Amino acid sequence: MNNRIVIIPTYNEIENIEAIIHKVMSLEPSFDLLIVDDGSPDGTGLKVKELQVQYGERLHLQERKGKLGLGTAYIHGFKYALARGFEYIFEMDADFSHNPDDLVRLYNACAVGGADLAIGSRYIKGVNVVNWPMGRVLMSYFAGYYVRFITQMTIMDVTAGFKCYRDTVLKTIDLDKIRFVGYAFQVEMKFTTWKYGFKIEEVPIIFTDRTKGESKMSANIFKEAVFGVIQMKWLSLFKSYKR
Repeated sequence: MNNRIVIIPTYNEIENIEAIIHKVMSLEPSFDLLIVDDGSPDGTGLKVKELQVQYGERLHLQERKGKLGLGTAYIHGFKYALARGFEYIFEMDADFSHNPDDLVRLYNACAVGGADLAIGSRYIKGVNVVNWPMGRVLMSYFAGYYVRFITQMTIMDVTAGFKCYRDTVLKTIDLDKIRFVGYAFQVEMKFTTWKYGFKIEEVPIIFTDRTKGESKMSANIFKEAVFGVIQMKWLSLFKSYKR
Protein backbone atom coordinates (compact mmCIF):
# COMPACT_ATOMS: atom_id res chain seq x y z
CA MET A 1 0.00 0.00 0.00
CA ASN A 2 1.15 3.53 -0.79
CA ASN A 3 1.89 5.46 2.41
CA ARG A 4 1.59 8.95 0.84
CA ILE A 5 -1.65 10.84 0.23
CA VAL A 6 -2.24 14.39 -1.02
CA ILE A 7 -5.38 16.22 0.13
CA ILE A 8 -6.83 18.88 -2.17
CA PRO A 9 -9.99 20.72 -1.06
CA THR A 10 -12.08 22.00 -3.98
CA TYR A 11 -14.93 24.35 -4.67
CA ASN A 12 -15.57 25.25 -8.32
CA GLU A 13 -12.20 24.10 -9.66
CA ILE A 14 -13.43 22.56 -12.92
CA GLU A 15 -10.83 24.56 -14.86
CA ASN A 16 -7.94 23.05 -12.89
CA ILE A 17 -9.03 19.71 -11.48
CA GLU A 18 -8.28 17.39 -14.40
CA ALA A 19 -4.80 18.78 -15.02
CA ILE A 20 -3.81 18.75 -11.33
CA ILE A 21 -4.97 15.14 -10.92
CA HIS A 22 -3.03 13.96 -13.98
CA LYS A 23 0.09 15.75 -12.75
CA VAL A 24 0.00 14.40 -9.19
CA MET A 25 -0.69 10.90 -10.48
CA SER A 26 2.35 11.06 -12.76
CA LEU A 27 4.86 11.65 -9.95
CA GLU A 28 7.51 9.23 -8.70
CA PRO A 29 7.38 8.06 -6.01
CA SER A 30 3.64 7.61 -6.40
CA PHE A 31 1.05 9.45 -4.34
CA ASP A 32 -2.58 8.72 -3.59
CA LEU A 33 -4.83 11.76 -4.01
CA LEU A 34 -7.92 12.72 -2.01
CA ILE A 35 -10.24 15.40 -3.36
CA VAL A 36 -12.56 16.91 -0.71
CA ASP A 37 -15.22 18.68 -2.76
CA ASP A 38 -17.75 20.99 -1.13
CA GLY A 39 -20.61 20.39 -3.55
CA SER A 40 -19.11 22.38 -6.43
CA PRO A 41 -21.96 23.39 -8.76
CA ASP A 42 -19.54 23.56 -11.71
CA GLY A 43 -19.10 19.78 -11.89
CA THR A 44 -15.71 19.42 -10.17
CA GLY A 45 -16.86 16.33 -8.28
CA LEU A 46 -18.28 14.72 -11.42
CA LYS A 47 -14.96 15.17 -13.21
CA VAL A 48 -13.14 13.46 -10.32
CA LYS A 49 -15.55 10.51 -10.58
CA GLU A 50 -14.78 10.24 -14.31
CA LEU A 51 -11.05 10.12 -13.58
CA GLN A 52 -11.50 7.47 -10.87
CA VAL A 53 -12.17 5.02 -13.71
CA GLN A 54 -8.62 5.70 -14.95
CA TYR A 55 -6.80 5.84 -11.62
CA GLY A 56 -8.78 3.38 -9.54
CA GLU A 57 -8.18 3.22 -5.80
CA ARG A 58 -5.36 5.79 -5.86
CA LEU A 59 -7.86 8.60 -6.53
CA HIS A 60 -10.20 9.21 -3.60
CA LEU A 61 -13.23 11.51 -3.45
CA GLN A 62 -15.13 12.83 -0.45
CA GLU A 63 -18.15 14.99 -1.29
CA ARG A 64 -19.66 17.37 1.25
CA LYS A 65 -22.84 19.36 1.01
CA GLY A 66 -22.18 23.08 0.80
CA LYS A 67 -19.15 25.31 1.16
CA LEU A 68 -17.99 24.45 4.68
CA GLY A 69 -14.56 26.05 4.76
CA LEU A 70 -10.93 25.21 4.09
CA GLY A 71 -10.10 24.10 7.62
CA THR A 72 -12.99 21.67 7.97
CA ALA A 73 -12.16 20.22 4.55
CA TYR A 74 -8.59 19.49 5.61
CA ILE A 75 -9.64 18.04 8.96
CA HIS A 76 -12.11 15.79 7.14
CA GLY A 77 -9.26 14.74 4.87
CA PHE A 78 -6.83 14.18 7.76
CA LYS A 79 -9.28 11.86 9.51
CA TYR A 80 -9.92 10.00 6.26
CA ALA A 81 -6.18 9.52 5.69
CA LEU A 82 -5.41 8.45 9.26
CA ALA A 83 -8.26 5.92 9.25
CA ARG A 84 -6.68 4.31 6.17
CA GLY A 85 -3.16 4.14 7.58
CA PHE A 86 -1.35 6.76 5.49
CA GLU A 87 1.93 7.87 7.07
CA TYR A 88 2.70 11.02 5.04
CA ILE A 89 -0.24 13.36 4.58
CA PHE A 90 0.02 16.40 2.31
CA GLU A 91 -1.95 19.62 1.81
CA MET A 92 -2.02 21.30 -1.58
CA ASP A 93 -4.15 23.74 -3.59
CA ALA A 94 -5.92 22.72 -6.78
CA ASP A 95 -4.92 25.74 -8.86
CA PHE A 96 -1.19 25.03 -9.55
CA SER A 97 -0.08 27.85 -7.23
CA HIS A 98 1.78 24.96 -5.60
CA ASN A 99 4.03 23.08 -8.02
CA PRO A 100 3.16 19.36 -7.73
CA ASP A 101 6.80 18.45 -8.39
CA ASP A 102 7.62 19.94 -4.98
CA LEU A 103 5.57 17.21 -3.28
CA VAL A 104 8.61 14.96 -3.69
CA ARG A 105 10.85 17.51 -1.96
CA LEU A 106 8.41 17.85 0.95
CA TYR A 107 8.22 14.07 1.25
CA ASN A 108 12.00 13.75 1.31
CA ALA A 109 12.25 16.43 4.02
CA CYS A 110 10.17 14.14 6.23
CA ALA A 111 11.09 10.62 5.10
CA VAL A 112 14.82 11.27 4.64
CA GLY A 113 15.44 14.48 6.59
CA GLY A 114 13.45 13.50 9.65
CA ALA A 115 11.01 16.43 9.74
CA ASP A 116 7.59 15.87 11.32
CA LEU A 117 6.15 18.78 9.35
CA ALA A 118 7.63 20.03 6.09
CA ILE A 119 6.37 23.41 4.85
CA GLY A 120 6.60 24.62 1.27
CA SER A 121 7.84 28.09 2.15
CA ARG A 122 7.56 31.25 0.04
CA TYR A 123 9.69 33.30 2.43
CA ILE A 124 12.53 31.14 3.76
CA LYS A 125 14.81 32.45 0.97
CA GLY A 126 13.61 35.97 0.20
CA VAL A 127 10.14 36.47 -1.32
CA ASN A 128 9.36 33.80 -3.92
CA VAL A 129 5.93 34.61 -5.34
CA VAL A 130 4.93 35.08 -8.98
CA ASN A 131 1.98 37.06 -10.42
CA TRP A 132 0.89 38.58 -7.10
CA PRO A 133 0.21 42.34 -6.98
CA MET A 134 2.61 44.15 -4.68
CA GLY A 135 -0.17 44.94 -2.21
CA ARG A 136 -0.89 41.26 -1.66
CA VAL A 137 2.81 40.43 -1.35
CA LEU A 138 3.21 43.07 1.35
CA MET A 139 0.03 42.00 3.15
CA SER A 140 1.17 38.37 3.23
CA TYR A 141 4.72 39.19 4.30
CA PHE A 142 3.71 41.54 7.13
CA ALA A 143 0.93 39.20 8.24
CA GLY A 144 3.69 36.65 8.78
CA TYR A 145 5.70 39.16 10.80
CA TYR A 146 2.59 39.89 12.91
CA VAL A 147 1.94 36.19 13.58
CA ARG A 148 5.58 35.55 14.53
CA PHE A 149 5.50 38.52 16.91
CA ILE A 150 2.34 37.30 18.67
CA THR A 151 3.19 33.59 18.78
CA GLN A 152 7.01 33.71 18.99
CA MET A 153 7.24 31.02 16.31
CA THR A 154 10.31 31.21 14.09
CA ILE A 155 8.52 29.85 11.00
CA MET A 156 8.85 32.32 8.11
CA ASP A 157 5.80 31.24 6.09
CA VAL A 158 3.18 30.90 8.80
CA THR A 159 0.20 30.96 6.42
CA ALA A 160 1.58 28.43 3.90
CA GLY A 161 -0.91 25.84 2.69
CA PHE A 162 1.58 23.48 1.01
CA LYS A 163 2.71 20.95 3.61
CA CYS A 164 3.58 17.39 4.50
CA TYR A 165 2.66 15.99 7.92
CA ARG A 166 3.84 12.75 9.41
CA ASP A 167 0.87 10.84 10.79
CA THR A 168 2.26 11.13 14.34
CA VAL A 169 1.63 14.89 14.28
CA LEU A 170 -2.01 14.58 13.24
CA LYS A 171 -2.59 11.77 15.73
CA THR A 172 -1.21 13.96 18.55
CA ILE A 173 -3.21 17.08 17.73
CA ASP A 174 -6.86 16.98 18.81
CA LEU A 175 -8.29 17.80 15.39
CA ASP A 176 -11.77 18.34 16.80
CA LYS A 177 -10.46 21.31 18.82
CA ILE A 178 -8.95 23.17 15.85
CA ARG A 179 -11.12 26.29 15.75
CA PHE A 180 -10.36 28.19 12.58
CA VAL A 181 -11.79 27.45 9.15
CA GLY A 182 -10.11 30.01 6.84
CA TYR A 183 -6.45 30.80 6.28
CA ALA A 184 -6.01 31.16 10.05
CA PHE A 185 -6.46 27.39 10.09
CA GLN A 186 -2.98 27.14 8.57
CA VAL A 187 -1.53 29.28 11.38
CA GLU A 188 -3.31 27.29 14.09
CA MET A 189 -2.08 23.95 12.76
CA LYS A 190 1.54 25.15 12.60
CA PHE A 191 1.32 26.77 16.03
CA THR A 192 -0.09 23.60 17.59
CA THR A 193 2.54 21.42 15.89
CA TRP A 194 5.25 23.79 17.14
CA LYS A 195 3.88 23.85 20.71
CA TYR A 196 4.01 20.05 20.84
CA GLY A 197 7.70 20.23 19.99
CA PHE A 198 7.64 18.47 16.64
CA LYS A 199 10.48 19.04 14.18
CA ILE A 200 9.47 21.56 11.50
CA GLU A 201 11.41 22.25 8.33
CA GLU A 202 10.74 24.90 5.69
CA VAL A 203 11.47 23.86 2.11
CA PRO A 204 11.88 26.79 -0.30
CA ILE A 205 9.35 26.86 -3.14
CA ILE A 206 8.20 29.31 -5.80
CA PHE A 207 4.51 30.17 -5.39
CA THR A 208 2.71 31.09 -8.62
CA ASP A 209 -0.72 32.72 -8.33
CA ARG A 210 -3.59 30.94 -10.06
CA THR A 211 -4.20 31.66 -13.74
CA LYS A 212 -7.59 29.87 -13.93
CA GLY A 213 -10.59 30.03 -11.63
CA GLU A 214 -11.28 32.45 -8.78
CA SER A 215 -9.43 33.07 -5.53
CA LYS A 216 -11.27 32.13 -2.31
CA MET A 217 -9.72 34.99 -0.28
CA SER A 218 -12.25 37.26 1.49
CA ALA A 219 -12.38 40.03 4.10
CA ASN A 220 -13.82 37.63 6.70
CA ILE A 221 -10.93 35.21 6.19
CA PHE A 222 -8.42 38.02 6.71
CA LYS A 223 -10.28 39.26 9.81
CA GLU A 224 -10.22 35.76 11.31
CA ALA A 225 -6.49 35.58 10.79
CA VAL A 226 -5.75 38.98 12.37
CA PHE A 227 -7.91 38.76 15.48
CA GLY A 228 -7.93 35.00 15.88
CA VAL A 229 -4.16 34.78 16.35
CA ILE A 230 -4.30 36.83 19.55
CA GLN A 231 -7.06 34.66 20.97
CA MET A 232 -5.20 31.50 19.93
CA LYS A 233 -2.06 32.64 21.73
CA TRP A 234 -4.00 33.60 24.86
CA LEU A 235 -5.82 30.25 25.06
CA SER A 236 -2.53 28.37 24.59
CA LEU A 237 -1.28 29.77 27.89
CA PHE A 238 -3.83 27.61 29.72
CA LYS A 239 -3.22 24.39 27.77
CA SER A 240 -0.70 21.60 28.29
CA TYR A 241 1.18 20.37 25.22
CA LYS A 242 2.51 17.01 26.35
CA ARG A 243 2.84 13.97 24.12
